[in-house]
Amino acid sequence: MRIEIWADVVCPWCYIGKRRLEKAIAGFEHGDDVEVVYRSYELDPFAPEVGTESTVTVLGRKFGADEAGTRAMMARADEVAAAEGLTFSHADALHARTLTAHRLLHLAKAEGLQHELMEQVLAAYFTRGESLGDHDVLRKAAAEAGLDAGRVEEVLASTEYRDDVMADVAQAQAYGSSGVPFFVIDGRFGISGAQPTELFEQALAQAWSSREG
Repeated sequence: MRIEIWADVVCPWCYIGKRRLEKAIAGFEHGDDVEVVYRSYELDPFAPEVGTESTVTVLGRKFGADEAGTRAMMARADEVAAAEGLTFSHADALHARTLTAHRLLHLAKAEGLQHELMEQVLAAYFTRGESLGDHDVLRKAAAEAGLDAGRVEEVLASTEYRDDVMADVAQAQAYGSSGVPFFVIDGRFGISGAQPTELFEQALAQAWSSREG
């Protein structure tokens, strides 16, 4: 059974949803037969390639809130993340476009290391507050994930995999998704948002039963 996850690597609820789904799969009796594939999505395709403003500043402008209000809003998501065993500290991370990170995730998928890189990239941004517009941050994440340094440099210096990223975004739009995380099980069942682990457990069981039927 295949689960496709449309996510952006600077989306807090995508990281939270990732953990919740992982818990559901870990407790699923057919968990070893579940394949998870990450698909690209850009929450802010107009962000600068190299960040110049903090995440809290950009979000405050987006939602029309002052810094204190924006930090309070982000703290609420931080509390939810903490309940899933995650430590968020990204309010002051520089806000940058995530296209290059997604291109590297497509490279990692081709090399069978997508899950490793996704975890490294998410940790870099959310836990350590590093900017994903910084190629050195991406290089380090790729190295930790086990990717070949030469291939990483080739991707960073080119537009390789850009079409794959755009195809993922187009597919999400075709499914009618207007945000992330967005989960599609076996191309038939869609789940929007970082739903509770229990809902993912129910969805896995339902999807598996429909296959057997």
